[in-house]
Amino acid sequence: MANQRVLPQSKESLLQNYNKRLKDDIRSILDNFTEIIKTAKIEEETQVARATQAEQDHYEMHVRAANIREFVLADQLVRAGESLMKLVSDLKQFLILNDFPSVNDAISLQNQQLRSLQEECDKKLTSLRDEIAIDLYELEEEYYSSRYK
Repeated sequence: MANQRVLPQSKESLLQNYNKRLKDDIRSILDNFTEIIKTAKIEEETQVARATQAEQDHYEMHVRAANIREFVLADQLVRAGESLMKLVSDLKQFLILNDFPSVNDAISLQNQQLRSLQEECDKKLTSLRDEIAIDLYELEEEYYSSRYK
């Protein structure tokens, strides 16, 4: 870029922190989503039927543990998503508060527009003043040259 700016050390470290948070949150979302998919996967039955109560209890315990694990993973997934939303908010705030060149450009553009509007108004007022002065002069001549004065 032509107008590459050198950021102060604090801003650079803040941007590095944002980048690290982004990578960590995305990695967390990916890991948790992968684990949810793995726990939802149906295991193949190797036996024809489960004959004993111990096997059935073991299976129920496994299903309940998987459900708890899914809830934990889903919670972690939601937390990572919320963290990403917070990161986006922080980045927007950083951009708004620290993007001085664009703010200065916007202010300069606004000043330029207002100055041109002021010049246009000044020209119109000057023209109006001149027209009124001419009309007033004509009216005064008419009044002072009339017999009703």
